[in-house]
Amino acid sequence: MRFVFKTDYNQDIKLLKHGGYWWSYGVLLAVMIAAPYLVGSYLQSQMVFVFIYAIVGVALIILTGFTGQASLGHAAFLAIGAYTAGFMQSKGIPFIVYFPAAAIITGAVGAMVGFPALRLSGIYLVIATIAFAFIVEEILARWESVTHGNEGMRVRTIDLLGQPIPRDGDAFYFLCLLVLVGSILLALNLLRSPTGRAFIAIRDSETAGKSMGIDLAGYKVKSFAISAALTGMAGVLFAHKMSFISPEMFTLLLSIEFIMVIIIGGAFGVHGAVLGAIFIVMVDPFLTALKDDVPVLGASLASSLGMSPEGAGKLRETMSSIGSAAGLKGAIYGLIIMMFILFEPYGLYGRWLKVKLFFQLFPLYKKATFKRQKTYVKSERNR
Repeated sequence: MRFVFKTDYNQDIKLLKHGGYWWSYGVLLAVMIAAPYLVGSYLQSQMVFVFIYAIVGVALIILTGFTGQASLGHAAFLAIGAYTAGFMQSKGIPFIVYFPAAAIITGAVGAMVGFPALRLSGIYLVIATIAFAFIVEEILARWESVTHGNEGMRVRTIDLLGQPIPRDGDAFYFLCLLVLVGSILLALNLLRSPTGRAFIAIRDSETAGKSMGIDLAGYKVKSFAISAALTGMAGVLFAHKMSFISPEMFTLLLSIEFIMVIIIGGAFGVHGAVLGAIFIVMVDPFLTALKDDVPVLGASLASSLGMSPEGAGKLRETMSSIGSAAGLKGAIYGLIIMMFILFEPYGLYGRWLKVKLFFQLFPLYKKATFKRQKTYVKSERNR
């Protein structure tokens, strides 16, 4: 068990509380740097998508986890960043210019979305962000002079100061890793700042936050802008990774996947964004492989049960039809979300904290340590 003896109030807001964090995160960073030289091209490509999804997850944690504002329109912010990169690149603007420009433009759009959403909360805010996503998708399909409409837009290889960075190369992997690390450091430092404290106060109780003099409207708009700006940067990387973008790629389903990242990973810490992104990106190839193996499983099950050849053939056909059923992946995704909400509302990161605390307090760990309490702020009892 580790005891941290604190002698200064600044120790409460340190990024790394003790030396153990330096070692653990240092080893993790070293593994990430060495990964391109240890794994194949397919797994490296999947890790790049993990980085991109994790950046959007960090953005959603700032908006949803810190400020308590729900959003199902982050696929639209990703699209704005991606199309900004594609359009500016077609005009000969270098990457070093359009990458921050995409963040600024997307952040400005996020602020404009935040203004009309100030008087909305809960399901009504979710509906408003869905409407915004549909509007952006329609604009992308109709504004053909800029976006090329439904024909889509080609995005060329990144040219960074005269050095090409192909989407399947190690340099692009390290670029995405660098942006992810920078996003995580931004979120952690934001959490320690007065702005981050105001976000958390708004999330916990808007009434109490307003009574303390917090400008609710200003901070909500700021949260939308920061979240959208980070998502816009992820959109630039996403466009270059895909090398082709079209309106059909940025649908409501993509926004739902982003929400799943923080639900499964855990919305109360930036670690949850990374864990959720790993789960979402890696579960799809796993389900695809499992679907292909369903007929084989049916055959082995039939042989183990000693079924007749006719019965084994029917079982194999039934298992094959189940594996190829439309909407199977969506049903599995929905089942996973339900299981996490019911049995692990803190997500994968919450489960990791419970396991870590168990070993830290063993044998004095109490089962009721993480039991949810039905207590409320006094100012919210009259709602």
